[in-house]
Amino acid sequence: MEETKPSLVAGKVYLIPTTLGDGAPLEVLPISIKRTIENIDHYIVENEKTARRFIKKVSPSKSQPDLHIEPLNKYTDPAVIPSYLDPCIHGHDVGVLSEAGCPGIADPGGEVVRVAHEKRIQVVPLVGPSSILMAMMSSGMNGQNFAFNGYLPIEGPERKAMIKKLERTSRETGQAQIFMETPYRNDKLLKELTRTLQKNTRLCVATDITLPTEFIQTKIVHEWSELNPDLNKRPTIFIIQA
Repeated sequence: MEETKPSLVAGKVYLIPTTLGDGAPLEVLPISIKRTIENIDHYIVENEKTARRFIKKVSPSKSQPDLHIEPLNKYTDPAVIPSYLDPCIHGHDVGVLSEAGCPGIADPGGEVVRVAHEKRIQVVPLVGPSSILMAMMSSGMNGQNFAFNGYLPIEGPERKAMIKKLERTSRETGQAQIFMETPYRNDKLLKELTRTLQKNTRLCVATDITLPTEFIQTKIVHEWSELNPDLNKRPTIFIIQA
């Protein structure tokens, strides 16, 4: 009788959160992140250099030459993404790393997850910091009904119109509106918010979350117009509720 060989167990896709800045990773991340990284050699990342630095911080003894790293950013050809999961077909786990925070949340990792589901590969999300959720948690605004809107338009008239639209939606529905900006334009956006929003609209500014320089405050717009916090080049989440 011919012997039956055991079928190969498919690998899994692990969504591995990273820190929101240059602090010590294991002061923010659970020990399960370290164990996962120590067991995975195949990664899909936004930036190889910063991903390798993060892996080395979490697991200094891990062999860097043994790592297989594929890029996932705005320059990646969507047609090659399915091949990034070939290691799973051959029994290897694959880790997805964001530049900051949780893969798939305001992050291109969501495309990998979509392909994984199509290929019936198990997806495993791991616990870690999300600046969006942590800002919402600490804002004092409506945690039952909120929306993340990504980046606002860059151009002045379009941006002003979007700000007014988000404020109107919040007023009509009670929904908190979350958005972000490229860090070097944070100060400009805050000034525009104070000029455009109604004076009694609440505005939360959450900056450098989990870092020693963390700054999180919620005030009405009139109060923000009298303040001038330095947000330049500091990762920031903005939340409004009318």
